[in-house]
Amino acid sequence: MTDPPEGYLGAGARISRGPAPELVEAGYELELADTPLLARGLGLADLAHVLALDAIPDGERRALLDALVALLDDEIEIDSRYGDLVNVRERALEQRIGSAAGWLNAGRTRREAGRIAFRIALRARVLDLADAVLRFAAGLVEAAARERDTPMPDYTYLQAAQPTTAGHWLLSFAYPALRDAGRLRGDLGWVNRSPAGSGGVNGSRFALDRERLAALLGFDGPVTHTRDALWQTDGFAELTAHAALAAVGASRFGEDVEVFSADEFGLMAIGDELCRASALMPQKRNPYALVVLRGGAGTLIGRATGVLATQRTPSGRTDNLLYAYGEVAGSVDLAARLLRLAAAVAESLTIDAARALEQVRSAAVMATDAAEALSLERGIDYRSAYRAIGEAVAAGTFDASDLDPVAALATRTVVGGAAAAPMDAMVAECRAAVSEARGWIGERRASIAAAEEALIAETAAG
Repeated sequence: MTDPPEGYLGAGARISRGPAPELVEAGYELELADTPLLARGLGLADLAHVLALDAIPDGERRALLDALVALLDDEIEIDSRYGDLVNVRERALEQRIGSAAGWLNAGRTRREAGRIAFRIALRARVLDLADAVLRFAAGLVEAAARERDTPMPDYTYLQAAQPTTAGHWLLSFAYPALRDAGRLRGDLGWVNRSPAGSGGVNGSRFALDRERLAALLGFDGPVTHTRDALWQTDGFAELTAHAALAAVGASRFGEDVEVFSADEFGLMAIGDELCRASALMPQKRNPYALVVLRGGAGTLIGRATGVLATQRTPSGRTDNLLYAYGEVAGSVDLAARLLRLAAAVAESLTIDAARALEQVRSAAVMATDAAEALSLERGIDYRSAYRAIGEAVAAGTFDASDLDPVAALATRTVVGGAAAAPMDAMVAECRAAVSEARGWIGERRASIAAAEEALIAETAAG
């Protein structure tokens, strides 16, 4: 058995021994590993709590606020025996200002402080990921505009299917990326709600204005139900899943690029700066960035599954977030790195237009157009025309030389088609969506920064 360290939370109450070194190694050190993630958010949460707690005598409030401001930029010496960062901070404050530090947890659990800090840390990361997703979408859109009229085969099951344009193919990845940005916008709406003032379960005898606390911390408002505010985890699982979805979308684009840039296709290439040479084989130009995208997407799928699995507990348990702090934030960070890499791939992509047109003309990709033309010109049902063209393809007698793929693409005038008019409309729509979302991100960043500045200013005055 071990004696508790001096100032150990709970000593003299229900805890008379410990902590066991095994608990420190497996539990406390795990929590303290999140110190870089949570430290500043905890400092801001503490400042808001002290400002909002009217019960603190003025002299002790001033001492506590001054110490908390100093602690914002100080590195705390961490002794892992004291447990998580909330405990470590309280001990550091006690050493500086004595019993005034004891007001810090009046009406507030360490759980509440940690949840606030986590959301503060996450909201900046969500915005960073949204920025990366929009850069990827913008890169695809600009490449699509450039390659609007570049014919190439579209492939299904990796078999030449019908003629398309490189621009149309590229936009098929831009729209999912914009949906990823929309999902992240919703995630921020969930993350940027305040648990502050919830108390242990349903508030406390200490009067705390939850709306004011939310405003001080730059949140959009409080999470309504106090118990739900402290124990909800579904939004963290959603965010991790959405980070994985964004990475999977980027990986799908990368997998297509990897196939189409192979010598056997030769339709496109990514920049040299995103490739790596073989250490042995001098002819190889390995598209290394695409490997990173694929591996990262797989990793994020696993992390999303893990975060979801930890939710499967009774309510009022901490295991669903003990591991989640690092996993959720780490997943969002990884996804942002992957999406920035995917954006660089999209921005560097070049299409071999001559090779792409050659592939359109040499393969039987005009077979469907030939069947449609036969049906329309001769007034026969489409299935009969389909069989006639199919038999010609099977016999090796199909000749599409009189069918111009460029002219065929000009007929794709439906909404979302590959003809010039619908392509121009989609490019304009996507550009507008990127611009609007970037404006929203800028506004949210400015709002959060302004709230933090106002909190520091009120602290100095209060």
